[in-house]
Amino acid sequence: MDRLGTTFAALSDPTRRAMVERLSHGPASVHRLTEPFALSQQMISKHIAYLVRARIVIKTKRGRESICTLRPEAIKTVSDWAMSYRQFWEESFDKLEVVVNEMKKAEVKDARRHGK
Repeated sequence: MDRLGTTFAALSDPTRRAMVERLSHGPASVHRLTEPFALSQQMISKHIAYLVRARIVIKTKRGRESICTLRPEAIKTVSDWAMSYRQFWEESFDKLEVVVNEMKKAEVKDARRHGK
């Protein structure tokens, strides 16, 4: 799987996305990341390992604690990819809006013509 695919796969899980959201506010210990979830330490560790393998999170030892830090450049890759499609989608929505407005005008004309 390519780097972008790996990143999307890692972010496909709501627990991992919540962890990324938490880490966007600054580094946190594994223990702190575990607190909001009703999951076992083993499951949390698996989620963190997935984020580390995807190179979204860096896990370092600080004494007896493991500290997780977000790698913003990994998320930037996803953002850059999405932004590359932004113009396409904006143009498509603009074209759709024109078609919908033309359909509404045609309906109003048709309704007036038939006395409705």
